Amino acid sequence: MRIHLIAIGGSAMHNFALALDHLGHEVSGSDDQIFEPSRGRLEAVGLLPDSEGWDESRITDDIDVIILGMHARTDNPELLKAQSLGLKIESYPSYLYKATEDKKRIVVGGSHGKTTITSMLLHSMSKSGIKTDYMVGAQLEGFNRMLELSKDSEFAVIEGDEYLSSPIDRRSKFLHYRPHIAIITGIAWDHINVFPTEESYLDTFREFIDTIEQNGTLVYCEQDKQLCSLTDECKEKRTDINYIPYSTPHSTPGITSNKIEFKDGTLLETQLVGAHNYQNLEGAKAICNEIGISSTEFISSINGFKGAAKRLEVITEREGFIAFRDFAHAPSKLKATQAGVVGSFPNRKVTAVFELHTFSSLNKDFLPQYVDSMNSVDKAIVFYDPKVVEHKRLPEISPEEVKNAFNRKDLEVITSTEELSLRLKKMPSENHCVLLMSSGRFGGAELPF
Repeated sequence: MRIHLIAIGGSAMHNFALALDHLGHEVSGSDDQIFEPSRGRLEAVGLLPDSEGWDESRITDDIDVIILGMHARTDNPELLKAQSLGLKIESYPSYLYKATEDKKRIVVGGSHGKTTITSMLLHSMSKSGIKTDYMVGAQLEGFNRMLELSKDSEFAVIEGDEYLSSPIDRRSKFLHYRPHIAIITGIAWDHINVFPTEESYLDTFREFIDTIEQNGTLVYCEQDKQLCSLTDECKEKRTDINYIPYSTPHSTPGITSNKIEFKDGTLLETQLVGAHNYQNLEGAKAICNEIGISSTEFISSINGFKGAAKRLEVITEREGFIAFRDFAHAPSKLKATQAGVVGSFPNRKVTAVFELHTFSSLNKDFLPQYVDSMNSVDKAIVFYDPKVVEHKRLPEISPEEVKNAFNRKDLEVITSTEELSLRLKKMPSENHCVLLMSSGRFGGAELPF
């Protein structure tokens, strides 16, 4: 097939291009900006567009399918040309479903922990010799791409994002996948630009549960009250589904590793940090049990799992000091990530640095959701770039408004990359933990860790 990807430079989209090329399709693409590592990876296999920008002459009637990325706009000239020619236009989630239609699909949904649980599943399945197609939101050790498609895998493991599918497909991505086995890790309102109310956010998860295939399985965290309430609703409607609850297993911190006791009594020693990671392990284990991986086999296979990139990833460690990088950006994720670090290092001071970067986090209406979300650490710093606020066409926010929203009087609010770089260089180097949390890049500030 001849396939053209509009907005090929995105994290998921460029991996899609690589996977389709690997399958033998004729692949082309376009984007107005392509950064590393997408640029280098596309260039290495001859898929980097010859120039940046949109060009409708790239769109011809011999293209079998257009895959449209979220970065494109509805007035994109290549999209308009494709529409005028009557070409088949897919979002990447809709194409991914069609590419895995004959597989047993495992979809990982929820407001937090998706990438980590997906990574745990892929690690365990790989170690157990189970070949699977997959799509995951981070680069994993031992995997060439974030997306793999094949002709002979029995399974497809998909990280199920609730964000929009494409500029012309306003459905949540995970509504396309129709899982045989689904997991929901928890529900905490996010993406205010798409879900203006908490109820509208809950609605998309209701729809997700309704897409589970007949006689499928839903694994869910029973410690999340909203999720339990939603699941109770769905149990009346979907009596064919097998519902499997899970919760955070008991853990005991050690000097070099931590011991976890799962619900069924099996034990695991791990270097992973934080109760939320242990909760993710219990959820991943429940899914593995469902597909035939025994508890003993799971313990053996997951033992070497080090975590996904930017998910409590250790970026520097020396005696008495450790620095983590985490993707956390929603209030619930901030709380869970900080609690995990504080709980794992009870005898060290912890400084948390958080970047307001997403549309929701920089929105005045959503900011109050961060109340008390950085109160568990010794020092708390929030960084945001006023230029990003302007670029997102949002009303200006002041440092004082940020401080009031977080409800922490000693909160440090920084608005320049130069000041942030200097502040990070002043971090204590002994008996200390630093936690960097962002879905962005801290404005390109120099990180001394």
